[in-house]
Amino acid sequence: MFSSQPNVIVLVGPTASGKTELAIQIANYFKTHIHNIDSRQIYKSMDIGTAKPSIKQQKEIKHFLLDIAEPTNPINVKKFQEIAQCSIKKEIKNKKIPFLVGGSGLYMNSIIKGFFAPDLPPQINLRAQFEELGQEKCWDLLKSCDPVSTKKINFLDKVRTIRALEVFYITGKSISAQKVQNPPSWRILELGLDREDLKIRINERTKNMFLHGIIEETKNIISKYGSDLNILETIGYKEAKDVLTQNLSIDKAIELTTTKTIQFAKRQKTWFRNKNNPIWLNNKNLLKDAIIKIESFLG
Repeated sequence: MFSSQPNVIVLVGPTASGKTELAIQIANYFKTHIHNIDSRQIYKSMDIGTAKPSIKQQKEIKHFLLDIAEPTNPINVKKFQEIAQCSIKKEIKNKKIPFLVGGSGLYMNSIIKGFFAPDLPPQINLRAQFEELGQEKCWDLLKSCDPVSTKKINFLDKVRTIRALEVFYITGKSISAQKVQNPPSWRILELGLDREDLKIRINERTKNMFLHGIIEETKNIISKYGSDLNILETIGYKEAKDVLTQNLSIDKAIELTTTKTIQFAKRQKTWFRNKNNPIWLNNKNLLKDAIIKIESFLG
């Protein structure tokens, strides 16, 4: 089963497409573990809003790269890449097939394609200035100093816009010019999961999040870590925070979160098609199709 090059299985797909459930079935079949490649599930105390695998699911199949940092200690792509590669190498050493599962395209590709981004720590004061300017002005700034990045970053992606500006203002070079690629020596099978009923699935999951604990979870995060965390500005948590602090109704919070999540899922699908081009699984029998493709890959 193991060649001179380690085999690595990857499952990508947009949010709410059912990656966790399918991944657990696949991991059970092939007697392996799961490496979660999700930019929010790496943080402790953030379970409901990130749709983190449940305690029961984590007991059924061992998951790596969950709860590895406090929300007050942000982990950038470069740091996550280092942590993930170390974990994957241990799995290979233990004669297991690393199984990487997630919807965070940038984080996933930093691992499987070996992208190296500038190792520049967050510049708190500079970020605050960009935040004050607002996304529209920041986008105009980015177009003037790093037009290449504006072709790769969505106009609504405030986090990546500010990061690109931050890198340019500190280093004097665009973030795209400083990226290099050093892919690992692995045989990689990339599988993709998509759903025709994704909008319905997103709507149902969002309702469940708000009816079963995201508001209380957000309240606990604020109580423990404060209300100024960047992670609390992400989809779901921002709306839950507004329910707590700005009298936003739960119905309106569900509506806003659903709309934003659908838009985000659309961007994820575009990313995976353009930058990953996985083998998309047949929705009529996902597990069977995945097993056939993986067994064929493993030979």
